[in-house]
Amino acid sequence: MSLIPLPPSLVPFLANYLPNGSRCNRPFVTLTWAQSLDSRIAAAPGTQTVISHLETKTMTHYLRANHDAILVGIGTVLADDPKLSCRYHGGPNGGRIRPVVVDPNGKWKYASSTLHKICQQGDGLAPYIVTNTNTRYSQEDMAVVEAQGGKILHIDFKDSSLANWETIFRALHLENINSVMVEGGAVVINQLLQSSLVDSVVVTVGPVFLGKNGVEVSPRLGVKLQDVKWWNGVQDAVMAARLA
Repeated sequence: MSLIPLPPSLVPFLANYLPNGSRCNRPFVTLTWAQSLDSRIAAAPGTQTVISHLETKTMTHYLRANHDAILVGIGTVLADDPKLSCRYHGGPNGGRIRPVVVDPNGKWKYASSTLHKICQQGDGLAPYIVTNTNTRYSQEDMAVVEAQGGKILHIDFKDSSLANWETIFRALHLENINSVMVEGGAVVINQLLQSSLVDSVVVTVGPVFLGKNGVEVSPRLGVKLQDVKWWNGVQDAVMAARLA
C-alpha cells in the first residue's frame, strides 16, 4: 500500500529533532513509537496492533528517510515480521535504510522472514544482526545475510543493559552508521529511556485505550523531558522532545 502525502506542517515540526551529526563514538539516536492513551504499544504480548493514523504512518517513513539505520529488538521481529524498509524517498538516504535487529540469543530465522524477501526483490537493505559473542547463528542465515550485504555483529552482552547499548551503538558507529531510529519494542524503549544515549524522542499517541493486558511503555524510574512540542493531526497527536 502506498503512503498518503506527508502533512506539510510536520516538516518544520520535526526539523529540530532530526539527526544533525553523530555523537562521540556513537550515532545520533532517535527513539520513536506509537502508543495508546494508556501507554500501550500492543493489545497483548506477541501481537501487532494498529494504533496510528495513515498520516502518522507516513511520518514514520519520513523519519526513516532521515536516518541511516532502523533498530528493533528480537521481540518486535518475532511478533510482527516487519519489513523494516523506507517508502519515503525524499530524504537524505534516498529511501535506503539499514535494518538492525538486536538478537542476543540467535532466535531469528532470517531466511524465512519478510525482510529477506524484500531484499531479494531489491526493495530494501539486508540487516545487521547484533548477537552475543557466544551465540552460534545458523550457517544458513549467516550465509543469506552476508550474501545480501548484511552482517552478523557479535558483541559481548553484559548484565547491564546500559553497557550493552553503549557497545551496540559503538559497533554501529564503526560500521559508518551515523544515525539510528529505534522503534521498539517495549523492553528496548524502556531501557533506552533510562539511558543518556537518546538524542530525540518522537511519540505518536492514538485515541484508543488498549487495556491492562496490553504491552506497556513505562520505564522503571521517572524520566523528564525538555524541548517538548506537540503536533495534532486528523486522529493522532505527536510529541517530539529530548531527554532532560
